[in-house]
Amino acid sequence: MNLRDIHTPVLLERSIELLAPALHADGAVLVDATLGMGGHAEAFLERFENIRLIGLDRDTDALRIAGQRLERFADRITFVHTVYDEIGLHANGASGILMDLGVSSLQLDEADRGFAYAKDAPLDMRMDQTSGITAAEVIATYSEGNLRRIFEKYGEEKLAARYARFIVQARERAALQRSQDLVDVLQEATPAAVQRAGHPAKRVFQALRIEVNSELNVLADAIPAAMDALAVGGRIAVMSYQSLEDRLVKQAFAAASRSTAPAGLPVELPQHAARFRTLTKGAEMASEDEKQRNPRAIPVRLRAAERIREAL
Repeated sequence: MNLRDIHTPVLLERSIELLAPALHADGAVLVDATLGMGGHAEAFLERFENIRLIGLDRDTDALRIAGQRLERFADRITFVHTVYDEIGLHANGASGILMDLGVSSLQLDEADRGFAYAKDAPLDMRMDQTSGITAAEVIATYSEGNLRRIFEKYGEEKLAARYARFIVQARERAALQRSQDLVDVLQEATPAAVQRAGHPAKRVFQALRIEVNSELNVLADAIPAAMDALAVGGRIAVMSYQSLEDRLVKQAFAAASRSTAPAGLPVELPQHAARFRTLTKGAEMASEDEKQRNPRAIPVRLRAAERIREAL
């Protein structure tokens, strides 16, 4: 298996460009908080021979594969099996932090993980298969109201109520244990006119994945923790793949990059000064050329920021 063929890192050159100014000093530490199959990490280790890399991932398969891919850099890498909201325990004083959010290429491409609605598999969807509730258990045990809530909140699904009702009715007849079982129910519940606008399972599968892995709750804690872990002059770059993720990143960066001085204060005190400055104007997208070469770059939104002062 050639990992370079199955995994093409998204916005690789732009990520390097944004983080590079923080990585030139001897002993610089880069934290890849979503290591995946190590594509971004490999490029940084090749280009910055002085850095040490800390690679975090909740997926044990990803850590194993990245370990193989990055074996030649073994003396410069520390691998950590953890969820990235614990980044503060492993990255204090980091020079740079990279976060490539959402479901990984590995998880999408491994049919038996149940992430992809186009591939029949057990409804698992856990990024860390050593713990937690599966998507099948969510489908089997959540009330109709709770199913509707997660489809609306995490999938922004207009037919959330209808889908929740059909699922509850279907599970009374037989357990929905495989992705195809769920897809069949969703297709039955979707009016023909809506089906022509896109696959009816897309938003529901996204919502289930986010619920199973507590993705947004984890992210809401992880972004401030990552920013706090950076040294002054350190930089963070975050790639999001859907609007709910990007909104959390945008809000955290905006809050940290503005003054907290009360209105009308004649002089800004040091403790009120912005702690960060943003490095991107809004969210950057992949070029049309990259989108053509790598379809997984189509939805990406990249934001970056630099720490400019210590907390007081």
